[in-house]
Amino acid sequence: MKEVQTQLQKQGFSGDFDSSPETLEKFSHDASMFEIRPKLAIAPKNTRDVEIAVKYVADNKKKDKSLSLTARSAGTDMSGGAINDSIIVDFKKYFTEVKSIGKTRARTQPGVYFRDFDAEAKEKGVLMPTYPASRDLCTVGGMVANNSGGEKSIEFGNTNNFVSEVEMVFADGVARIVKPLDKKGLDKKMAQDDFEGKVYREIYEMIEANYDIIKAAEPKVSKNATGYSLWRVWDRETGVFDLTQAIVGAQGTLGLVTDIEFKVNHARGQEGLLVMFLKDIDHLGDLVDEVVKYKPSRFESFDDNTLWLSIKFMPAFLKLLGPVKFIKLLFSLIPDLFLLMNGLPRMILMVSIKGDNKEEISAKIKKLRAELTKKKDFYRITGFEELPTEAQGEKFWTMRRYSFQILRSKVKDKHTAPFIDDLIVNPEHLPEFLPKIRKIIKKYKLFATIAGHVGDGNFHIIPLMNIELESERKKLMPAMKEVNELILKYGGSLSGEHNDGLVRGPWLRQMYGDKIVDLFRETKHIFDPQGIFNPRKKANADWDYSYSHIRKNFDEPKK
Repeated sequence: MKEVQTQLQKQGFSGDFDSSPETLEKFSHDASMFEIRPKLAIAPKNTRDVEIAVKYVADNKKKDKSLSLTARSAGTDMSGGAINDSIIVDFKKYFTEVKSIGKTRARTQPGVYFRDFDAEAKEKGVLMPTYPASRDLCTVGGMVANNSGGEKSIEFGNTNNFVSEVEMVFADGVARIVKPLDKKGLDKKMAQDDFEGKVYREIYEMIEANYDIIKAAEPKVSKNATGYSLWRVWDRETGVFDLTQAIVGAQGTLGLVTDIEFKVNHARGQEGLLVMFLKDIDHLGDLVDEVVKYKPSRFESFDDNTLWLSIKFMPAFLKLLGPVKFIKLLFSLIPDLFLLMNGLPRMILMVSIKGDNKEEISAKIKKLRAELTKKKDFYRITGFEELPTEAQGEKFWTMRRYSFQILRSKVKDKHTAPFIDDLIVNPEHLPEFLPKIRKIIKKYKLFATIAGHVGDGNFHIIPLMNIELESERKKLMPAMKEVNELILKYGGSLSGEHNDGLVRGPWLRQMYGDKIVDLFRETKHIFDPQGIFNPRKKANADWDYSYSHIRKNFDEPKK
């Protein structure tokens, strides 16, 4: 890769190059169970640097077929979408500017941490509210790449509902603005005699020729992060053509995004919590329907295993939270010990209620509790807890968000294997669906907890496995097959917010069928005819390749 560095510098690339063993080792992993070692990491300083890199790879791809570019920011992707064997483009080093935040729009670079963007947005009273669980660790570029969701997606949906415009470097090495167009604007684009015009023309013709089957292919769930969202690109009724909808969730396989404009919402001040403890989940679907009528801002859950492990490893919260917060957590949990004297609940539900002040929130919580109490025995609710301030509810959010992190650190011989980590089915199916998922987990002797966004049926099941052992790795294919068949039987999606990458890409034909996956591949080819952007992901993933790159060594690198 020395020649690559030399040529890029000659062409004016002003950023950094790094091929040190430490950096290549770091960039060979993301938060997935895969490992692919790159040959070079580059950190562009500006969009011009990205254009130079793309143009170089495009011009030299025929001579060196191994050349490719994979965008990476924080590396929190759980599907293997941020690793590759050629050149990693590190956006986290220099693309870190929040350019503007207004009342309805904000513009930022992809390497900005969401936590930093969110802090600035809150100061101005606005919110980009998809709120992934990894929001303290992830970047906005990663959220766009994966079409991330999170705790607030029941109210606001995924990232694709908020991206209004992107700057993206296309496969010809030219950065262009991509935004929604009316038919007149689309016709103008398609008339261009350049690569951009070709992309718009061919994508439009492909969708128009397959319009009905593409529209019918959209998963019938509240959120989806699989495939390319072609059903959201062109709408005959509105006359709007929005290519950003294909780019959001594309995991950098169509081009490299260098700038993002988000729509933002007014951030109302406060939230309280109504917590419910369920003896069983026989009528969970009915309960979810009842709660959703009250328009919660968040509707989360975790199972009895998560609760028990939180209790078992409670001392570990001391290191995580610090002495002051840990003591507060202990005291705040005292009332819950009385609720648990009759045994651990099968599931804990957390319903967030918005309001302008504590009194309004408290009144809304009491009203919801009163309605649910009328059918308490039917819903199998063994107890409630009213927490009208965010501080009071923090104990449950702490267990929901950090218990798995602590579990992972305590089980020394096992590691995260996120391969059934982001399934979504409509909530009415949960009473039947969740016990069947538990049965599969038990069948394959997987050590896993079940938590997620119960309000929209999106669950995260991340087994801990010793995947260094071939006997454990051999469980992956049959377990995935059974889980995926169950999800599709109930009309769900394999991913609500974590995307395809290496892990779910090979299963897209099972979910969509040959015709739609062929259209996904055609989309990739139109944008990226030489395959220079993040190859072997999404619709071009192959399980044999993915399986051969499962991480086998979890030893910490020597310092």
